[in-house]
Amino acid sequence: MWLLCTLLTFFCWGVADLFYKIGNKDEGEYNHLKTGILVGIVMGIHATIYLIINHVNISLIDIIKYLPVSLCYISSMVIGYRGLKYLELSICSPIQNTSGVITAILLLIFFKETLSLPAYIAFILIFIGIFGLSLIQLKENENDRVEYRKKNTFKKILALTIIFPLAYCLLDGVGTFLDAIYLDYGELISEDSALVAYEFTFLIYGVFTYIYLRRKGENLNILGEKSKLAAAIFETAGQFFYVFAMSGSSIIAAPIVGSYCILSMLLSRVFLKEKLTKKEYLAIFLVIIGIVILGILDI
Repeated sequence: MWLLCTLLTFFCWGVADLFYKIGNKDEGEYNHLKTGILVGIVMGIHATIYLIINHVNISLIDIIKYLPVSLCYISSMVIGYRGLKYLELSICSPIQNTSGVITAILLLIFFKETLSLPAYIAFILIFIGIFGLSLIQLKENENDRVEYRKKNTFKKILALTIIFPLAYCLLDGVGTFLDAIYLDYGELISEDSALVAYEFTFLIYGVFTYIYLRRKGENLNILGEKSKLAAAIFETAGQFFYVFAMSGSSIIAAPIVGSYCILSMLLSRVFLKEKLTKKEYLAIFLVIIGIVILGILDI
């Protein structure tokens, strides 16, 4: 069951990434904050429905207990939304897209896990594929970066090309690592409680961010933000499957889930008519082979 949830998370977040990309192409200083608000609203609605239907017993203590994980994820996502505006500089960074494999390495080190040789080969293939894909994209977007350097200061470029992706990777990696402890190794909280706690925390973030934007004189037309709203729905669906994926075999689920960017690239090729080179297809193929190997090992 955990493998199915892992693959569904991979799918949902890959689709969400596509809609994030579409929705954040618009100009606007607070565009990334509006995305976070919509995600918080959708997650809050889902958490409420889930709470009622499944009679989840959750307390304020559970929300506080899970707060370190929630804050890591929410912070990394807000940074990711901010980086979407500078897609060619930030999101494609090799630092950012390898957080899933890094999490698996941390689990191997701290919990002294032993895996079969095919599993290690799969990890290496996924890492090489994601890392190689990022390097290819960075090289191909050199002209965009040259133009960007002409218009912006060195400090801003440094923040977007190094600090943003590094912060995302660290926060997302630590969040996933903590999730493995909470849901898999330590079983500190149930999957239901973790899901509801995280989504309510994101709702709280969304509410306070909305108040902040209103004070700045910004308006948010929820129904008018169709791409962001679609992204929020798929993000929430992915989060639902994610907690169950991480409660099964987190060391294998983490690198698979972290590879969802390849699905986003393939979907961008189909729906946004973005071109992919032979090298990019090769990198994507390596990641897919790695995922298939991990899936076969579980079966």
